[in-house]
Amino acid sequence: MKMMARWWRLAAAALAVGTPVVSAVPAAAADPAAGPVYDVVVYGGTSAGVAAAAQARRMGKTAVIVEPTDRLGGLSSGGLGQTDIGNKAAVGGISREFYQRIARHYRDPAAWRWQKPQEYKDSGQTRTDAGEDAKWTFEPSVALKVFNDIIREHGVPVAYKERLDRGPGGVAKDGGRIVSIRTESGKRFAGRAFVDATYEGDLMAAAGVSYTVGREANKQYSETYNGNQTINAKGHQLRPGVDPYVRKGDPASGLLPFIESGGPGEDGAGDKRVQAYAYRMCLTDHPDNRIPFVKPAGYDEAWYELLLRNLEAGETGMPWINSTMPNRKTDTNNRTGVSTDFIGQNYGYPEGSYADRANIAARHLLWQQGLMWTLANHPRVPEKMRAEFARWGLCKDEFTAGDGWQEQLYVREARRMVSDLIMTQHHCQGQEVVDDAVALAAYTMDSHNVRRYVDAKGFARNEGNIEVHGFPPYPIGYRSIVPKRSEASNLLVPVCLSATHIAYGSIRMEPVFMVLGQSAATAACLAIDGGVAVQDVPYAKLRDKLAADKQVLAWKAGGKTAGGSSSSRPVDINPKTLPGVVVDDEQAALAGAWEAAAFTHPFVAAGYRHDGNAHKGELSARYEAAVPAAGRYEVRVAYTRNGNRASNVPVTVAHAGGETTVAVDQRKAPAIDGAWASVGTFAFAAGRPAVVTVSNAGTDGYVIVDAVQFVAAK
Repeated sequence: MKMMARWWRLAAAALAVGTPVVSAVPAAAADPAAGPVYDVVVYGGTSAGVAAAAQARRMGKTAVIVEPTDRLGGLSSGGLGQTDIGNKAAVGGISREFYQRIARHYRDPAAWRWQKPQEYKDSGQTRTDAGEDAKWTFEPSVALKVFNDIIREHGVPVAYKERLDRGPGGVAKDGGRIVSIRTESGKRFAGRAFVDATYEGDLMAAAGVSYTVGREANKQYSETYNGNQTINAKGHQLRPGVDPYVRKGDPASGLLPFIESGGPGEDGAGDKRVQAYAYRMCLTDHPDNRIPFVKPAGYDEAWYELLLRNLEAGETGMPWINSTMPNRKTDTNNRTGVSTDFIGQNYGYPEGSYADRANIAARHLLWQQGLMWTLANHPRVPEKMRAEFARWGLCKDEFTAGDGWQEQLYVREARRMVSDLIMTQHHCQGQEVVDDAVALAAYTMDSHNVRRYVDAKGFARNEGNIEVHGFPPYPIGYRSIVPKRSEASNLLVPVCLSATHIAYGSIRMEPVFMVLGQSAATAACLAIDGGVAVQDVPYAKLRDKLAADKQVLAWKAGGKTAGGSSSSRPVDINPKTLPGVVVDDEQAALAGAWEAAAFTHPFVAAGYRHDGNAHKGELSARYEAAVPAAGRYEVRVAYTRNGNRASNVPVTVAHAGGETTVAVDQRKAPAIDGAWASVGTFAFAAGRPAVVTVSNAGTDGYVIVDAVQFVAAK
């Protein structure tokens, strides 16, 4: 009777929000102590888990979320409010609904406690344009409210603080089918289908599904950006000449903390290392809401010696990305050679015990707490930088149980399933295209640094940072979210999906996880309805249902979003459609640590680069072109304008008459099509390259390099 009454309560809740109830009363479990047999058991209340449970209810199925913590939403409610989108028009379904709900929240004047709405300015790829129905930046507490609302409206029960028993019997199977899972408290959750929506892939692993950890060698899948990366690791790099030893110049004194011995290794070689983790802090400079940074118990100044030496070696860039959120708050991320990423200190996390992971997370927290205190207070930090850090602090009204510090560690990568389809760099760059799309990915192939080492010159360097763009949104295959048939026939894995390290670096974005969570639940429900394994769900039927639910499965530049509205700003200006000769930054000879970006539109191809407003005089971009015939050509440079740009960017043109240097004001909107500024018309000889060099020498703000265009003068 209790089970029947509970089912009617779930049905009533579903009907109240217009969700159809189709399935019958849940069948009794084989083990009465297990309670009802849910149609879909979702392990992990991340953003993907919430989307999966909501979709199961929309398809008339019962669902439960089993969440190891006391909070839903994962990173999306854990500090990552500066959404890594890639392209807004690639986001559909429940994922887009989440951002639409965020927008509705902020339309209420009561939502603006610490500033007026007109005072808030977002920017870059997360900017909400006029007339747009979604908002892409938000406070953690607002994201949590939205996730809680979705679960409440769909009548999904959540079992909080229930961790999977990863030991024998924690996952009960009947052949290839999972029957139930047991948590450490002894509770069992039985189901017809299961979704592992965790960042770690614990259910997947405990169920006996094949997976990998770390970086594949480039040769394994004929990739170029996988494995050990020293040559390409130019971003977020240490300054040249930083001494790695406890006593400068004395190898016998030992290495500073967190620098590995053994040298750089072979580029492209595989290993078991994973990219760095951090906490995405939510900070504020509002005095009534600010908690000042304090020196944590257990602070060890030696941990930050590399930071201080890097600053003393000439690092002038602020070691954080402090992106604005509503109500005078921020989402704060890693930047420069030493920052919030605790590089090399997470290798044991993916497969560690719960106790091991707790210790690793605690050390990450100690690192970051000590880092912020050091940057705000240490006398060896430049005074101007110190003053900027000191005016910020944690928020009194966010993560209140932790005095402003969140529990959710940014697990950028842990286990990755190995299934019949492995997404690789070739899928990201469009050299291979899947025929069973269940989502689009649209972000740069992005890996944070993985370790620190001593180079051949005896200096400290970072290794592993990769930021590769230049490709449009691409489809993720259904086969990459289902295990091999012999391993599990009723499990779907939308987060720790089957992908190589570098491909996962592109896929691993919260909007994509939500899309994949919805797609996984859709397939689970279709498998239940058809009485088949998830591997046997007819793709045509799955595709049609996803399309009906406004998922975006194919990319058409300049097309429509899932909701039918015009896509937001274009991903790129296609250089093939432009007159004259165009050389993009991808083809330029770059000197120095230019940082790749795709935040502010419009840009040519898939992005641009900037100097981080640092390393002045050290960075340059040399563009070389062969003009079709001798004559006079107008030379144009592309850049994205902003008030923080340099007003005096030197652009040097080597032409038939010599060299001419022109200063370009990148604070002003480009006069030609909103993308290009002319630097003059010059004569170029046949058979000699036309060369343009952009430098950051003596500049007074951020310097942008994008494309250079040569147009024959009329």
